[in-house]
Amino acid sequence: MPPLPEKKKLPVAQLAIGGVLLAVAGIVVLRTVGIAQLVAWIDAFIALIRDLGPWIFFTAMALLPAAGAPLMGFNLVAGEAFAARMTMPGVIVTVALMIALNLALTYWLARYALRPLLRRLVERYGYSVPRTTPDNALMVALLVRLTPGPPFFFQSYLLGLAEVPFRLYMIVSWLAVLPLALSAVVLGKAAREGHFGKIFTVIGVMLLAVVAVQVVRKKLVKRES
Repeated sequence: MPPLPEKKKLPVAQLAIGGVLLAVAGIVVLRTVGIAQLVAWIDAFIALIRDLGPWIFFTAMALLPAAGAPLMGFNLVAGEAFAARMTMPGVIVTVALMIALNLALTYWLARYALRPLLRRLVERYGYSVPRTTPDNALMVALLVRLTPGPPFFFQSYLLGLAEVPFRLYMIVSWLAVLPLALSAVVLGKAAREGHFGKIFTVIGVMLLAVVAVQVVRKKLVKRES
């Protein structure tokens, strides 16, 4: 199987400096506006989302991540904004469906509608499109989805450009993203309600999912090597 794409590496010093700057910025914001004011802003934002209604929110969730909007942001807001109206199981099912629609959209854009443009964009950022065959398509899909670093939408475009079969792409991608996505839905609501037991439980599940993904990825890489 051809080598999978490798992203351009940032110097460790830059990452460290960036992390320190973000931490300092967070401290400055908290000291300036106060926790109470920050919570008030979050409540106002959630209220605005709630007033827009689930149709607009979930339509945006299906479409905007294809343009680079962070999917995690939608996940964290969905439960708190709409659980009262749709019930928490209803929100979870809807989030899962919107993720599936987004996956289908990004695949269609990458494989058909915007293929030349997206191929140039991928190569500009130092990636090469892996070649897939019936024998290696599953391995390519798994390794791309389980590789940390590239954003979710970027992985989707990469797999679409690689012409991974649609059914295989959907199954692998959907199952790869659901554990963290649905955990984030529960986490967002628990955090706003102050249920610390549930918060720590969900965070623990998310950490276990991340560790499990990396263990599986290392085994796959070792197998291919």
